[in-house]
Amino acid sequence: MQPAVVAAKDTVPDLVEIALSAQAVSAWYGSKLAIRDINLDFIRNSITALMGPSGCGKTTFLRCLNRIHESALDARTAGKVLLAGTNIYDADVNPVVTRRRIGMVFQRPNPFPTMSILENVTSGPRYTGMTNEPRELADLAEEALRRAALFDEVKDKLRDPALSLSGGQQQRLCIARALAVKPEVLLMDEPTSALDPLSTLKIEELMEHLAADFTVVIVTHNLQQAARVSHFTAFMLGDADRVGSVVEFAPTGEIFTHPKDSRTEDYITGRFG
Repeated sequence: MQPAVVAAKDTVPDLVEIALSAQAVSAWYGSKLAIRDINLDFIRNSITALMGPSGCGKTTFLRCLNRIHESALDARTAGKVLLAGTNIYDADVNPVVTRRRIGMVFQRPNPFPTMSILENVTSGPRYTGMTNEPRELADLAEEALRRAALFDEVKDKLRDPALSLSGGQQQRLCIARALAVKPEVLLMDEPTSALDPLSTLKIEELMEHLAADFTVVIVTHNLQQAARVSHFTAFMLGDADRVGSVVEFAPTGEIFTHPKDSRTEDYITGRFG
């Protein structure tokens, strides 16, 4: 059987500096353990892909990285997530500030439906207290929309409803909204799964540009996407009790061409998953 992926990104950032570190992270929904003892370091200005079959805990782990998981009913987390050396789960750390520094883009575009394009982008800076000054908000919005490769498409209709945009544009608007608060890390949960191929390509190209200034972590079911855009890949798998953990983590080129664990090879070559 031929491998499902025959090419992979094999370049990694020259300067290896840890931007975010997960240490023995476990998470529960009520009494149900979802992920167990995950240890991963995320390199600054790189893209890390989390891949694995459905139900292995990829999204749960991603949500633990900026404390969104704890907002679910009866959900809890154990372990540490270090951002600039500080555990984001320490009692004196404000979750709102954490979620500004570690932004998140969800699987389906979720612009605020009652707000305009401009209001969507500036909602974060206003809510977090960065600024309420109109000129500063306009500058932040333009910068974020340019980073999201959307400004030229919407510059003449910033007052239009966000829902007037296409699906791909709405997802880039959500990326711009996350970027407007100037995060250090950007989490993306299958950001192209609901998009057409052309919109997917634009988002993938955008991710590569964003890695120059941000640390990006992406959950994806698409092996080709992980190979195309990521510098590092973590393969996750659930056990017999559907408790997820990391099987293997390495530079993407190594994962796709010389995996060390037979389960990783089986998944990449399509034997399961």
